Parts: sequence; C-alpha cells; structure tokens
Amino acid sequence: MSGNVVMQVDHLTKSFRVHQQKANSLKQFIAARGRNRYDEFIAVDDVSFDVREGEVFGVIGQNGSGKSTLLKCMAGILQPNKGAVHVHRRMGALLELGAGFHPELTGAENVYLNASILGMSRKDIALRFDDIVEFSGIPAFIDQPVKTYSSGMYVRLAFAVAINVDPQLLIVDEILAVGDVSFQQRCLEKFVEFRNDGRTIILVTHDMNSVKNMCDRAVWLEHGKITGSGDPGELVDAYTEHMLGQNNRRHDGSIRRGSGEIQVTKVELLVNGSSEPVKRCRTGDSVVFRLHYESSKSIPQPVVAIEIESLAGALVTSPNTRDVGMVPQNMSGNGIVEVTIPRLDLLPGTFDLHTSVTDFNRAHNYDHLQTALRFDVMAGKPYETGGVVTLRPEWNLQ
Repeated sequence: MSGNVVMQVDHLTKSFRVHQQKANSLKQFIAARGRNRYDEFIAVDDVSFDVREGEVFGVIGQNGSGKSTLLKCMAGILQPNKGAVHVHRRMGALLELGAGFHPELTGAENVYLNASILGMSRKDIALRFDDIVEFSGIPAFIDQPVKTYSSGMYVRLAFAVAINVDPQLLIVDEILAVGDVSFQQRCLEKFVEFRNDGRTIILVTHDMNSVKNMCDRAVWLEHGKITGSGDPGELVDAYTEHMLGQNNRRHDGSIRRGSGEIQVTKVELLVNGSSEPVKRCRTGDSVVFRLHYESSKSIPQPVVAIEIESLAGALVTSPNTRDVGMVPQNMSGNGIVEVTIPRLDLLPGTFDLHTSVTDFNRAHNYDHLQTALRFDVMAGKPYETGGVVTLRPEWNLQ
C-alpha cells in the first residue's frame, strides 16, 4: 500500500423526496396548487473518508443504511445534494447486474457498449474481447440478445467487462453473491490478482468473513451516518454485537441468539485425557470440547455444530453432526455433546469457539452462542510459528 489517496469522500450528503400522496387528477393538482406533499429522506448524511491506493476498503451496514446510495454517488451514478467525491484513478464499478446493458442487443454488442461507457476505445475493446468472453464463460450465448440471459449470465458478462477495462479502482456491491461456485472462485482469484498488482477495491458485502479476511480498512454505515471506522476485525465484532442486540450479551462476554427451545449452557476444554477443564492447550494435544445443553422440550432431529475462528476472524473449521450422520431422532432434557480432536493442529494463538443447534435443514436456529469459549494454543509439536494450522511437513535434506 503506497498510502496515496485514490478517492476522497468529502462531507457527502444525498437525500430523496418521498411523496406522501401524488395528485391523480387535474382537479387534485389544482386543489393542491400544483404542489405535492413530500418528506425529505436523507440516505447519506455528511459522510467523509478517504480510500488509499492498493487497499481493499470495506463498507458494512444493514439494509437501508445507505450503502448502495453511497456507492452510486462514488461511481458518479447519483449526484450528491452536498459535498463531493474526488476520484484520482480510472474506476470500474459493479453496482447492479447488467447496469448499462441494453436488453435488445446481443452480448457481444453490449460488451462494446458497456466497455465504451467505462472509458475504453473501440480498438482496446477489440483487443480484449476474447478475454472478456472467455472469462464470462458464456461464449455459446454471446451472440444472443441479453434479454434472454439469466441473472447469472448477466453478472458473468458484467463482471468480465468491468475487470477488463483495466481499472485502478474497482467498486463492487455484493457481486460475489451471484453465480456458481467456479465463477465465484474466479472472481476471488481476480480480486487477489488486483490486490497483488497494487490496485484498489471498495467492497460492500453482508459477508462479514469476507470483510475480516479481505479488507484492510472498513467503515460502518448506520442510518446514513458513519458509526465506526478502522480495523475490519474490530468493526465487524462491534457491528455483529449491535445487530444481535445488547440484551443477548451474557456476563462472560458471549452473545446468544435463537428461538431458545434448546441451549448450550457451557463449553469446556479438556486436554490429554484430563477431566479438569482448562483454557489453554498445545499444538499436537488431544483435546475434547464438551458442550453442556438444556432443552425445555423435545427437539426433533437437531444438528449440533461448532466453529473455531482465529482472533483475527479467520474461520478454521466448522464441523456439524449432520455431516457425519450423527443426528438423533430427538434431544430433550439435559445432556452433553463431546467433540474430540485426537491431534490438534492449531498453531500458537488465541481462538474463539462458537456453538449452534439448528433443525435438520439448518434453516431454523434454536441456539447460537457466539464466543462460547475463548482458548489459547501454546507451542507444541511440531514447532511452527507462522500461519494458523500445521500441515505436519516432513523435511528431507540431501
């Protein structure tokens, strides 16, 4: 990261008129003296920040917080009522599926149209055309009208065009939520390639793990205002706590949500066959995570799961009982679920364990205990210091 500012958002304010009742006839229009009553809705309220060259900058917030309006102002699609956006690099934007596409034109014609809108010359488009089509993965449909495309085909082509205009600054709004797994993987690889090339990405997403793992800095929008900014890990934790509600925070710092018919009341860490719970272990130890639960009624076919995250928010593992075919017909009363790891391959660091109990389809959440247990891993065997887990390499020097 060079530290050069590539975009400045300076006291940006954007509001919209929300009409209470429109005149449906000339009589009503005259009676209202030509005026329609409306309220002023402020979508973005005096927002200021800068984005530096080479960083991945995240924008988080719940639906209706003003994220999309902010991005449209940043991309020049909307004009702010007050303030300004200063862009110092060539920019590409992925804000809506197929934005700028004409439904009656073919995919190939829309490539030329969309790339021209993004600032490419016809000669440059011709040079990159094959790469665009190849990346989109829809060569068989490139000469068909885009009105016949599925939403997935739209986003493939839109993304392929946007990344091939060679932007130094890329704005992305939830684009990875659409498309199949292989396409999402190619998008992620392209993001990594962009970042390694020193380009700048502004990412809006509801996937908090992506923010923690990909972003260098982030801002949190709430009702159009910036509620917090800075380190993505700390910001995501604060945002998650806010969304879950303060009333769900327990005295030990964990946060609970769910319908509550069954709850994990306590989690213990047992090491190397000992029955005495501890809060630390070593790389290579045999460990047991013991989950105590209570249920107020019989729960049919419940699925119990754990997640282990590093303190920085990287997800290490998330096993559940359904994946291994251990789903009881029901659970009731009090009991214990034990998760045994014969050889813990976590490297030294601090980790959080979260628990959940859901229905068989993993759709209904009976209980989710965020940070049910925080534990430390000390150096053990093998002795390694870099990364999150060891792959137990065997060295051979000749």
